Amino acid sequence: MKKPPLKKFYDLIWFVLLTTFVLYISMLLLNYYKPLSNYRISFLFLNNHTQVQKPSNPCSGKYIYAYDLPSIFNEDLVKGCKSLNKWFDMCPYLSNLGLGKRVIEKTKRKVLLKNSWYVTNQFSLEVIFHQIMKDYKCLTNDSSIASAIYVPYYAGLDVGQYLWEYNVTMRDSTPKKLANWLGEQVEWKKMLGKDHFMVGGRIGFDFRRRTENSSDWGTKLMFLAETSNMSFLPLETSTYENDFPIPYPTYFHPSKDKEIHHWQERMRRMKRTNLFSFAGAPRPNSTYSIRSVLIQHCQSYNKSCKLLNCYVNNQNKCDDPVHVMKVFQSSVFCLQPPGDSYTRRSTFDSILGGCIPVFFNQNSAYKQYLWHLPKNGSTYSVFISEEDVKRNRTIIHDTLSSFSKKQVLAMREEVIRIIPRISYRKPGSRLEIIEDAFDVAVKSVLERIEGIRRKEFL
Repeated sequence: MKKPPLKKFYDLIWFVLLTTFVLYISMLLLNYYKPLSNYRISFLFLNNHTQVQKPSNPCSGKYIYAYDLPSIFNEDLVKGCKSLNKWFDMCPYLSNLGLGKRVIEKTKRKVLLKNSWYVTNQFSLEVIFHQIMKDYKCLTNDSSIASAIYVPYYAGLDVGQYLWEYNVTMRDSTPKKLANWLGEQVEWKKMLGKDHFMVGGRIGFDFRRRTENSSDWGTKLMFLAETSNMSFLPLETSTYENDFPIPYPTYFHPSKDKEIHHWQERMRRMKRTNLFSFAGAPRPNSTYSIRSVLIQHCQSYNKSCKLLNCYVNNQNKCDDPVHVMKVFQSSVFCLQPPGDSYTRRSTFDSILGGCIPVFFNQNSAYKQYLWHLPKNGSTYSVFISEEDVKRNRTIIHDTLSSFSKKQVLAMREEVIRIIPRISYRKPGSRLEIIEDAFDVAVKSVLERIEGIRRKEFL
């Protein structure tokens, strides 16, 4: 029996609807799984890509290009070491890559470690820094990938030979030659010297003469157009925005981490029989120096204070690492008044000896070594105003005696902690984990230059 025509018509409609519905659902499912499939493929690709990807470059952002300067700017100065200083021969101090002669103790009871100590001069930093840089792990011969450009000019050694009895033409001769040489370099033209840095082995004042009078002090090195944009690392500054002082070199030049750890532990165990000490010489011709007052004060409290007078019988005992470190190791506090300028190399020798420095001027440390010393000066030092000392408004002995044992231990531990940051390692060696004064300076100057690059050139 045949179906009625109307019934066939309804069956056809239902078939079409069902087929359409099935196709619709199929399309939905296909669109749903397609991105998942793509995601899965992409994930597998990325995963495989990650597995074969090379490790990140540890020198990225750390590459330094060092100029190969003409020898008149560095090597020739070392070769002519006998004429570098009017008062004494610099040649012995510039031996051993700028470290000076190795210290050999003749007494049975050793003050120093066996192999890490040298008779280092405070003006040898440019040579030491340059020699360490030669083994910097991210040194490159390709200036195009360098994050910073190092200028190994021994500016301090150069100016030191002309500071007395020479006119400004002689003093500025080599700095101007350097400026002309830099101005011709492709690397300098890239950022007009703003990605360059240079170490100055003297205080910044020696490189910033403002006038053309021969009676004025120093050179005009840092006022020349080709050098004025550089990051300058002298031993002391006078509030110039591109001056960043770094520590004076000490006598300690470790070559391994364990030498530093050993020395730090030794300073923790040291028996300190003197409440305070002073190593230095008076400044009788200076109206502003408080050194004579400090020497008298130390002599008045000779049971609590150890005095190391530098010049006795025409011999400089403060130039002997054994004499100096013996005094600092046996003292709780070390007086650090300004010397010929605000800062002293003795500050870093005292820190090396685990002795808490006592400052009398804010410019002696707190406003200087911002990269290397803690921001809070009270954590590692004591401050007593120069004016209070001059006007007898304070008794140094009583002020230092007022600190509790707990406070002293905390300050000393902080002093010992920063020993690596104020020590320059032996050139040719690399520390494994510890950062020394060189590492801190390089890291900080790279960060500064990167900040300038992002702000002004990107």
